[in-house]
Amino acid sequence: MSTRFFISLLSIISLISVSQSSYGKLDEWPKYRGPAEQGVSEAVNVPIEWSTEKNIVWKSEIPGRGWSSPLLIDGKIVLTTAMEETVNDLHDLKVLQVDAKTGEILWLKTVLHATIEEGQDRHPKNSLASPTPAMEDGVIYAHFGHMGTVALDFDTGETLWKQKISYTAKNGAGGSPVVVDDLLVFTTDSFEEPVVTALYKETGKIAWRTTRSHQVKNNFSHGTPLVIENGGRTEIISPGSGMVGAYRPEDGKETWLVRYPMGFSMSTRPIYVDGVLYMGTGFSRPSFYAIRVDGATGDLTDTHVKWMYHKSMPKTPSPNFVNGSVITLEDDGRLQSLDAETGELRWMEPLRGKFSASPVQVGDLLYIVSEEGLCLVIRLRDDGCEIISEMEMGEETLASPAVVDNTIYLRTRHHLWKISGDS
Repeated sequence: MSTRFFISLLSIISLISVSQSSYGKLDEWPKYRGPAEQGVSEAVNVPIEWSTEKNIVWKSEIPGRGWSSPLLIDGKIVLTTAMEETVNDLHDLKVLQVDAKTGEILWLKTVLHATIEEGQDRHPKNSLASPTPAMEDGVIYAHFGHMGTVALDFDTGETLWKQKISYTAKNGAGGSPVVVDDLLVFTTDSFEEPVVTALYKETGKIAWRTTRSHQVKNNFSHGTPLVIENGGRTEIISPGSGMVGAYRPEDGKETWLVRYPMGFSMSTRPIYVDGVLYMGTGFSRPSFYAIRVDGATGDLTDTHVKWMYHKSMPKTPSPNFVNGSVITLEDDGRLQSLDAETGELRWMEPLRGKFSASPVQVGDLLYIVSEEGLCLVIRLRDDGCEIISEMEMGEETLASPAVVDNTIYLRTRHHLWKISGDS
């Protein structure tokens, strides 16, 4: 074997390794917002048009109601759901597994119960099963906010442990958990006190709970953490009301924060690209921040904010990063492109409908789903965008789709759909 050939072979292997470590297998969707948690799919041959009959492999009825997004691993789809009606004054909270090939429900387990009082204080759009689970090493971590958290065996659905941290969850549960080393981390930003919580993933026992250092009038939020590497240290980025903080996995200590005015009921998730964190600030008057992350500690509000943008920013959908642009989708339908370096508006396109689900990027295409069940496939350009197809699903949805090779898994009010160009 020649030296040049050997070096080329090592380069190819390295590229494959990097690709798999960032995005995993291209026929899996194991985390909220995809393998790299950035709303990006590396899939190929993804359908660009369908209907409720065309390009539908199967359509499976899902009992109850829930807005958790579908996860896919080892040919199995995991969802949570909840029963709106009560039995003995309790709501059943459930986890289910669906065969990705056939749409058959393989198992359906009632894992927790919620009281009428626990289910009452939620936004009309919200469900009792909105957080998307986390999965790792054959275990499903299903989180139902203030109603409890449960770990299940992936194959059997057997409950491994349960934990419940009670708090006042204004507007219900929303933020999803993440696995960090030996921890399961999520936000418990209550009306009274905003807290970031970590459980030991093996036992469900509390590892640490950190009260946020900056608090505002409306402390309740529903943020989903994002794990990043910053100057050689692992940080848990947790957006909340009035601030975004970075926390150490080992003990929950806050290493830095950036404050912002007004923002509360946070539900958008940040993205992290080339050392910069891009994120919205939640409800009230939503703004958008680009924060330089360079290993600094302390209050970075006055030193590390690269730019801010304040017009038509999202309260709920999370952003995307495409070819040097940050793409944001306002809840009322304004799709915007901001220059990632300067924050300057490049273009804005109004879309039809209301939006809660976060878009998924496939190459230069963006897959967007409205609350009314309108699916849009949009081609992005530096100077604008083009809607190349629109599909009405006939049912509302607030869940983000899972996009893998040749296939889309889409959750609507009553069904899970498998959409493929080969059907």
